[in-house]
Amino acid sequence: MKRLNVILSLSIAAMFVFSAVASEQEAPKDFTLKPIFGEKPFQLSKAKGKYVAIHFLLKTECPICLRHVRAYFEHEKDHSDVIQLYVKPDTPGEIKAWASKIPQGDMEKAPEIYHDPDAKLAKQFGVPGGYKFHGQVVHFPAFVLLDPNGKEVFRYVGKNNSERYSYEKFVKKMEELKS
Repeated sequence: MKRLNVILSLSIAAMFVFSAVASEQEAPKDFTLKPIFGEKPFQLSKAKGKYVAIHFLLKTECPICLRHVRAYFEHEKDHSDVIQLYVKPDTPGEIKAWASKIPQGDMEKAPEIYHDPDAKLAKQFGVPGGYKFHGQVVHFPAFVLLDPNGKEVFRYVGKNNSERYSYEKFVKKMEELKS
């Protein structure tokens, strides 16, 4: 039992070391993501002058991802200098079915969800994979924040599907970066 605990501890430590090294690696200079519902793709080079918050969501039916997206989307207008990108690696049809479950309430429109085929962008940003969830092996849930020049200034990688970078923490991080 002790040996299993040691192996598990070393595995978790290795994941965080990998995450730290990945955050120091050069992020893609430019990338384009296709929207699932809209027609206008997102292109990083056209977002100069704004922060870009990339939410790497899980490839599966994840109810926690739904709550996470809604929490950020409800406050998007409070942060006009930040573009929130919600990214999923599922097929477009799977993403549409998943996004239809985002409670709309009195929101004017649904958040745009972007397609990341085969988690290509997640891999380019060094988001670790190997997380087992709903019978699939997926990348860990992650949040990457780029500054107005497109340079990575912060990242958070959850250990499981319920560990997300909360909206409240995001607000504090933005205050810290702008001070």
